[in-house]
Amino acid sequence: MDAASTASAPWLVVGLGNPGPTYAGNRHNVGFLVVDLLAKRRGGRFRRGRFRAEVAEERIDGVRCVLAKPQTYMNDSGAAVAGLRGFFKVPLDRVVVVHDELDLEYGQLRTKLGGGDNGHNGLRSIRTSLGSGEFYRVRFGIGRPPGRMTPHDYVLKDFGRAERGDLGYHVDRAADAVESLLRDGLERTQNIFNTRPPAP
Repeated sequence: MDAASTASAPWLVVGLGNPGPTYAGNRHNVGFLVVDLLAKRRGGRFRRGRFRAEVAEERIDGVRCVLAKPQTYMNDSGAAVAGLRGFFKVPLDRVVVVHDELDLEYGQLRTKLGGGDNGHNGLRSIRTSLGSGEFYRVRFGIGRPPGRMTPHDYVLKDFGRAERGDLGYHVDRAADAVESLLRDGLERTQNIFNTRPPAP
């Protein structure tokens, strides 16, 4: 892809989660919540599209953006992401994945480019399907499971009552981070959002 084509190419912003009402409030589905908000801010609606994903095509600060929620279940997210990336001709460095992160305290955000999957099955699937991990990530902290609860059980449980009290605030902030990344680039976004969040 030449420089002119790259400059006009869309971004692909993928929120990770599992489809269906059973999983809607789970910690693992926070990526869905963030891209839902990004679409809602623009009056957009998700539609079932190709590659087993729900898609909303929007403009964020004048930049064409494809918002996506894979409907393949978390462990197979990569198939949808690779299909959408190919169809919309999205360069790898314009792919953003929003996902839950066990190794960050609840509500903390980290934006980064590249890296491993850190045991996250959705990221592992995407890295395998794209043949690279060099895409942007917006990591939404959900904290570690309490006591002897396994990470698998923890991420598939709904946010607790105390967490739900300010979940909207943290989701809003994560959506702001995505917009900042597209508009201002990684370094400026990290300077603003890779810090302890202010109190709601």
